[in-house]
Amino acid sequence: MRLRQAALLIAAMTLVLAALLLPLARLVQVLAADRALSAAVDKARNLEFLVTSVSQDDLAAAVDQANSDLPRYPATVYLPDGTVLGSAQPRTAAVELAARGSSLTAEGDGGWEVVGPVAGSAYTGIVVVRVFVGDDELTRGVARTWTVLGVLGAGALLLAVLAGDWLTRAAVRPIRELAALSHQLASGRLAARSRVHGPPEVQAVAEGLNHLAGRIEDLLRAERESVADISHQLRTPLTALRLEVEATPGTAAIAEHVASLEAAVTRVIEQARRSGVPVAPAACDAALIVAERAEFWAALAEDQARPVTTEIAAGPVLVGVAEADLRTCVDVLLGNVFAHTPDGAAYAVRLTGGGQLTVEDAGPGFSSPDVRRGESGGGSTGLGLDIARRTAQSSGGDLTIGPSRLGGARVVVDLGPPRQPSFAVR
Repeated sequence: MRLRQAALLIAAMTLVLAALLLPLARLVQVLAADRALSAAVDKARNLEFLVTSVSQDDLAAAVDQANSDLPRYPATVYLPDGTVLGSAQPRTAAVELAARGSSLTAEGDGGWEVVGPVAGSAYTGIVVVRVFVGDDELTRGVARTWTVLGVLGAGALLLAVLAGDWLTRAAVRPIRELAALSHQLASGRLAARSRVHGPPEVQAVAEGLNHLAGRIEDLLRAERESVADISHQLRTPLTALRLEVEATPGTAAIAEHVASLEAAVTRVIEQARRSGVPVAPAACDAALIVAERAEFWAALAEDQARPVTTEIAAGPVLVGVAEADLRTCVDVLLGNVFAHTPDGAAYAVRLTGGGQLTVEDAGPGFSSPDVRRGESGGGSTGLGLDIARRTAQSSGGDLTIGPSRLGGARVVVDLGPPRQPSFAVR
């Protein structure tokens, strides 16, 4: 914006200065020529007066003195008998015309001639007075004046550009602050606000953006509270279910699942109550968590006659994900295998030392290479892969899907390293 404003200002100022300075430069040139010709005319008139009032000898001395005092305009007096006084110059066409009684200013060779006839009583015939003005005299001082005008014009243009740039920066600065505020809001800093200053239009935008940020913060707070309230309402029936399971013999496995469900609900409540407060960077041993969940799902795979391949790098494999989040991620991926492939379909779980988790199966695969949140071609909600993707992205990694070497779907979760190198691994 500043460059466009500067270019526009330079173009406008150039037109204004051109409209002002070009006529002024032409006027200087005309005034210089008029000044030179006026000086020549004055000198010629003075000599014409002397022709009628002094003798020839005195006239010759006066012409020499005039040429000595003002050599830039050499004067010549042509007497009727052919005598030439002053600057020795041949008779020109203008002199011959003046000898017939005409006063004129004519352009000659290398300048202009100012000639005038004088009928002196001491001479038989017409005396012609000629004063010559060279081309250099017609333009004396013009180049210097043009240089001064050019410097003044360049200075005016520079000052205008600097002033325009200052005004532009003053107008752009609040807009940049608004852009910075939008980036802060996009990064989750909903408490950020912008100063209300600048032009009235920008102030209106700042007030609207501040109001929008406050409204978003209120809506998110209400949503968190709603999620927390709903999750909290689940704790009562879960507690009753856990007590019933504990009182029933031979339901240890069910009790374990109920306890996991209750812990998950508790995590939902805690996350909803955070209200955007930053938490310490998470970290865990991915090898330990993936091995644990792979072993858990392997029991169900055995009941369904599913061939299972498990390749887990020797731990610890440190990743920047909380244990609970990684456990949920693995359960989601393996749960999708059991939910969307027929009994007996093989699957494989692999974890490299760099934190890359791969789950692939021998099922029908993905109907589309681009699976979005809330969309699924397999009759599900489509949220499972989104949970795994957000888990990967929270650690600085990402999730990719594609065809499996087993013939079905392949999901690769790249988990980033922990942000803090020192932490406790259980």
